[in-house]
Amino acid sequence: MNPTSTGPLGRAPLSSAVEDYLKAIHTLGATSSAPVTTQALADHLNIAPASATNMAKRLAAMGLAHHTPYRGIELSQTGERIAVEVVRHHRIIETFLSEVLGLDATKVHAEAERWEHVLSEEVEALMMAKLGHPEFDPHGQPIPTSERVETGV
Repeated sequence: MNPTSTGPLGRAPLSSAVEDYLKAIHTLGATSSAPVTTQALADHLNIAPASATNMAKRLAAMGLAHHTPYRGIELSQTGERIAVEVVRHHRIIETFLSEVLGLDATKVHAEAERWEHVLSEEVEALMMAKLGHPEFDPHGQPIPTSERVETGV
């Protein structure tokens, strides 16, 4: 990542690991109104529970999440907005790779996992225009709107 560029929502750039955790908490939290446990987070990311706990504390210190020991972790409004933006980037990239470049649908996910962290807003807009502003990715998942990124809901 270019160290002089800005990250999601005009913030200082975040590491890929931080964005991956935010996305995972967002994904896991979408299925329940309860906080995401660090065990569920560890299982989802295939990491040690202690690593998930350490990152939960780090995200809380960064103001991106709220962590209560032995209870779980929830994204702050800013954390949610960043997670939704990463999901949006991921799904736009999958769609672009599939529809424009013809990459097999079974390969787009792994490639999008790498690109989602470095996609600029300018290139995102160009990709969306080229694609005709699709509402769904190749797997049938909805692409969050740019308005949802701004509001976090």
